[in-house]
Amino acid sequence: MRHRKGGYKLGRNPSSRKALLRNLTASLIEKNRIHTTITKAKAARPIVEKMVTLGKSGTLASKRRALAYLYKRKTVKVLFDEVAPRFMDRQGGYTRIIKDDFRKGDGAEMAYLEFVDYKFEKKDKKSKAKKKSKK
Repeated sequence: MRHRKGGYKLGRNPSSRKALLRNLTASLIEKNRIHTTITKAKAARPIVEKMVTLGKSGTLASKRRALAYLYKRKTVKVLFDEVAPRFMDRQGGYTRIIKDDFRKGDGAEMAYLEFVDYKFEKKDKKSKAKKKSKK
């Protein structure tokens, strides 16, 4: 019987899987939106939710717990100073998964994992052309 053996293995050994999820979590906290496979997004989502909940409490112990998972002081500072205060009045559900097209190389189903208050801003193509012309 395989009761309570759930979770996403992601085709990796446990240490690699843990590192992958840490990096996905840190990237989402720093950038507010990441583009990844739908399975990785579903695996990272509960971890991000727990990190935001830690950030909402704001205690020294919760900062240490977040630092023990995320490793980077800069990421923990962003979590506690910028991300968590945005969700103080919210009781959960800080992230959403938006399905995207299939990846060209292997056909994997892709998705965006983002915070629910993320506002998409389209970049100007003019600024890129100006940068190229200056170089």
